[in-house]
Amino acid sequence: MRFTIYGKNMHVSEGLKETLKKKFEKFDRYFGQDTEVYATFSKEKNYQMLEVTIPVGKTILRAEERSEDMVTSIENAVNKLEGQLRKHKTKLQKRNQDEAVKLNFEEIESLEEEDVFQAKVVRTKKFAVKPMTVDEATLQMELIGHDFFVFLNGDTDDVNVVYMRKDGNYGLIEPTF
Repeated sequence: MRFTIYGKNMHVSEGLKETLKKKFEKFDRYFGQDTEVYATFSKEKNYQMLEVTIPVGKTILRAEERSEDMVTSIENAVNKLEGQLRKHKTKLQKRNQDEAVKLNFEEIESLEEEDVFQAKVVRTKKFAVKPMTVDEATLQMELIGHDFFVFLNGDTDDVNVVYMRKDGNYGLIEPTF
């Protein structure tokens, strides 16, 4: 695996980089040597945060962990990624045979058939999309009490999504064509 490590609001020491690489050695049996691992270390108040993204073909494995200790955040992220691998093993094998070549599934333990959750669309909503600014969309989202809001951006004439982030700020999703 190849690592791309960033530091946001902090300097990432060589020891921290080595700890991350050592903890991720267990994934060597799942991924090929050309697999990229993007890790971003950051500090926010009293929390040490780690975001890890591993693109594998059309699938992206992602874990975001925060704790008071960076080593704990690394361990929690590794555990979360292991759980994602177990959960999606069967789905990846069935859906994308190309990705099955990039992952070595023999090393991942299988889930029991009743443990695999099949998600389905249970409700459909239709609504009129009105042109508005991003500020108006965030206000509308707060008024209806949702975590996200789809709207037509009056400045760009594109459909956008504004959403509430875990840190209490807002995020904006803009499509590119």
